[in-house]
Amino acid sequence: MKLLPLPLPPLLSRLPRPPRLSSALLGATVLELAVLAGHLAVYPFGLTPERRPPARPAGAEPGGGGATALPATATTVAAPPPVVLLHGFIDNRSVFLLLRRALLRNGHDHGHHRHRHRHLESLNYSPLTRDIRAAAGLLGRHVEEICARTGHHRVDIVGHSLGGLIARYYVQRLGGDRRVRTLVTLGTPHGGTAVAPWAGVHPIVRQMRAGSSVIEELRAPAPGCRTRFVSFWSELDQVMVPVETACVDHPDLDAVNVRVTGIGHLALPVHPTVAAAIREALDAPVTGEDTAPADGAASVA
Repeated sequence: MKLLPLPLPPLLSRLPRPPRLSSALLGATVLELAVLAGHLAVYPFGLTPERRPPARPAGAEPGGGGATALPATATTVAAPPPVVLLHGFIDNRSVFLLLRRALLRNGHDHGHHRHRHRHLESLNYSPLTRDIRAAAGLLGRHVEEICARTGHHRVDIVGHSLGGLIARYYVQRLGGDRRVRTLVTLGTPHGGTAVAPWAGVHPIVRQMRAGSSVIEELRAPAPGCRTRFVSFWSELDQVMVPVETACVDHPDLDAVNVRVTGIGHLALPVHPTVAAAIREALDAPVTGEDTAPADGAASVA
């Protein structure tokens, strides 16, 4: 290869300068790489399904005994509902390692109901899953089993990315609003995302695109939906294109969209500030529990 005879400084001076990364985006990118490295280290430990502990009477202290099935009682209703954690595309339950610890460590409520145990379960679905509708049906069967085992009538769900979309389909299209009290989504493409066109070879990725049949079904009317939605979206999320697609925008849904600053897509399930906001959302009473529906937007730093 021959070198150009032209002097390099004058040549380079005529080339357009690359855009300068903002300090916020640079910091978020560094954090994303660190989160990715940590997640790859723990990923193998999440490949196997979570062991289901025996049911414990709601309100009992951790470590107490319990039976394998419980009737619905006043104590059961008073305790926080179980929380189901649902991971994203080509992932597993290990993504919720830190969030799970944060929710268990702070498994108490305010006021006179202190130190109430919060029952948590992480669900895995196969990376070979090809259809959001089928995954939502499987989620529904898991939720029914959890309710039967714990004695609760309803659960809360926290879904990251695709997991949030699967949960929303279950709630909105398969009657899951009967079982799901609060659905928290983290970086979920509610309006469809245009990221990574090459990834469209996978059918479930195509369903996450704007204009897909799944996304259009979620735009359909949903009168009387009983589930409250809390969606966390980040202005630096490089997987959500545009970033506002991670907001719930539906006239029939009781939804709050929470803007997160300074972090990207992978950091949403592990950042302590987000974990605190998730805990607050799960602790808050919802419609039908002596409060009016929440509607609007909020933000966390």
